[in-house]
Amino acid sequence: MNSSPAIRIIHPAEFDVGTAQTPGSERRAAVSPQLGVASALWGGLFEVDPGARTGIHHHGEQQTIAYVLSGVCEVRWGAKGEYCAGAKAGDFLHVPAFLPHMEINPSKLEPFRWVVVRSTATPIVVNLPADIWS
Repeated sequence: MNSSPAIRIIHPAEFDVGTAQTPGSERRAAVSPQLGVASALWGGLFEVDPGARTGIHHHGEQQTIAYVLSGVCEVRWGAKGEYCAGAKAGDFLHVPAFLPHMEINPSKLEPFRWVVVRSTATPIVVNLPADIWS
């Protein structure tokens, strides 16, 4: 009989909020070494409350792929925050490595939620000074 790796099911009650965070949002790890999941990737949920915005940050060498599960969001990015685009439920985003960005929830009523996958097993979050874009 062949031995093969097991499929892991990670239930929402098991998600870990003890992962790297950026002010204005909450990340919950679902696929990470801290949860005993051996993977070359990191996966989890990302949420921004109504009317909130995250701090400016980047993810070092990691590339990020996100799927907008619910809500609407604006994403600002660039050396001076000079670019902006909107995304809504059903859209995918790709955030290149080392790109400074922030997420903004323009809704006053509902949070936006993303499913996020990162290109390394442990998330990298580099929070930048708030005045970096001034």
